[in-house]
Amino acid sequence: MKKTLKVFNGLPVPENDGACDHLKGLKIPKLKIISTSDRVIDLGSEHGLTVIYFYPKIGDPNSDPLIGWSDIPGAKGCTPQSCEYRDHYSELKTIGVLNLFGASSQDLKEQKEASNRLHLPFELLNDSELKLAKLLKLPTFTYQGKELIKRLTIIIYNAEIIKVFYPVFPPNENASQVIEWIKENKLNEQS
Repeated sequence: MKKTLKVFNGLPVPENDGACDHLKGLKIPKLKIISTSDRVIDLGSEHGLTVIYFYPKIGDPNSDPLIGWSDIPGAKGCTPQSCEYRDHYSELKTIGVLNLFGASSQDLKEQKEASNRLHLPFELLNDSELKLAKLLKLPTFTYQGKELIKRLTIIIYNAEIIKVFYPVFPPNENASQVIEWIKENKLNEQS
């Protein structure tokens, strides 16, 4: 029997499949990862409050449309999600977020193009070899032969994951959800 997907605004709604249940309380391993600023970042050495939102792939308006992308639960919405983090960047900093990163397995060149085009005031992390995704056992899916990380957001305090948002839907409300959670849990008073 085929399962019927919930649909919201024409998009299939992702369901929590439990693929991130293991993350809360996990220490971020020491792993050097390159950013869109060509900076090498060791997430396991970061202190204070860090937010990382993982996304599958930011589209390029100059490329061919992604056939079937809108039919994959949780795939569509990377640009609106990134723009919401951009628009709330100052507020996130004000409430104590020391580090904000977007992360994906998308090609670094594509990430740099998207970061520039969207005027992101924070860095995107490149996990094109899926080293971070494999270390954290993050959920992935395959699209046109490329393994992509499913959309999720983690809040880290002193290199320990303290909150996981998964699945993230709708993506364009994710930064607001993170801000609300940080305020409700008074994390802004710890940083």
